[in-house]
Amino acid sequence: MTHALHPTAHLPTLRPFRQSDAPAVARLVTESVRGHWTYTPEQFREVSPPTRLVAEQDGAVIGTARLAPFGPGVPDALRLDLAGEAATFTALTLALLAEAQGGFARVLGVTREDFGEQMTFFQAAGFRNAWQSWGAHLDLTAFDPAPFEPLQERLFLAGYEPERLSSTAPESDWAAVFALHELGLRDRPRNPTTTPDPLSPERLRETIVREEAAFVTRLGGEIVALTRLSLRGPEVDSEDTVTHPAHRGRGVATALKAHALGWAKAEGHTHAGTGGTVLNLPMLRVNTRMGYRVERMWITWEKALA
Repeated sequence: MTHALHPTAHLPTLRPFRQSDAPAVARLVTESVRGHWTYTPEQFREVSPPTRLVAEQDGAVIGTARLAPFGPGVPDALRLDLAGEAATFTALTLALLAEAQGGFARVLGVTREDFGEQMTFFQAAGFRNAWQSWGAHLDLTAFDPAPFEPLQERLFLAGYEPERLSSTAPESDWAAVFALHELGLRDRPRNPTTTPDPLSPERLRETIVREEAAFVTRLGGEIVALTRLSLRGPEVDSEDTVTHPAHRGRGVATALKAHALGWAKAEGHTHAGTGGTVLNLPMLRVNTRMGYRVERMWITWEKALA
């Protein structure tokens, strides 16, 4: 007895991403994050070997997936990103995994808890809900620094003075900033999603000078606290807030962050963003006092590679 083959013309075709797909992929990825970020075609480039596949049906790209190294901060993991029609996710993932480069122990996926199609896929595909992170935004146009002035005055009387770090600061200041940055990485709870790529002293300095505003608190001339803001047009994003252990529990980080946000508002920035792992409760409390509104949770899914 023989069985007739079912026609497959209606099934999508999987193929590597081409540069001509960039507008469609940018639209799908923007839609997949509910417009939380807006992606442009210029952000998508053909690479060799390919790390992105698309699902094409009737001449239109209806789904896309990318599997690539997660980053230097998580060197043993690949990251899987999916967008478009949920019905294409399994086929795209299996095709990418079949060609995945060796040397990696696990695959991670990151999605917000209200991105239903990705959440459903990762759960059904046997991924583990491994870590949770939070994101938050602040309307700087409504930010009022006045409630923080009594704290700042008390700290000032105790010798703590906040300031913006100058690009021409002496080498001793840059060394102190890097030491605080390293201290924060060591002490701050984090997960793969909130683990930044490693920075050398030179790279940290270059990043601050080129695209950030860094603020420090001094006591007797010594830098004891740091907070950094990435400048992204009308928005600023917090990158690093850390206080030396000998000065914690006094509100130094709260006062310094309020100072930095007051500067950002005065400079015409309208929104501030931040985030971190749910385990970092002290920083979550600081940002809540600033008036940040916490958004839906971000979930990092994990699956071991056999």
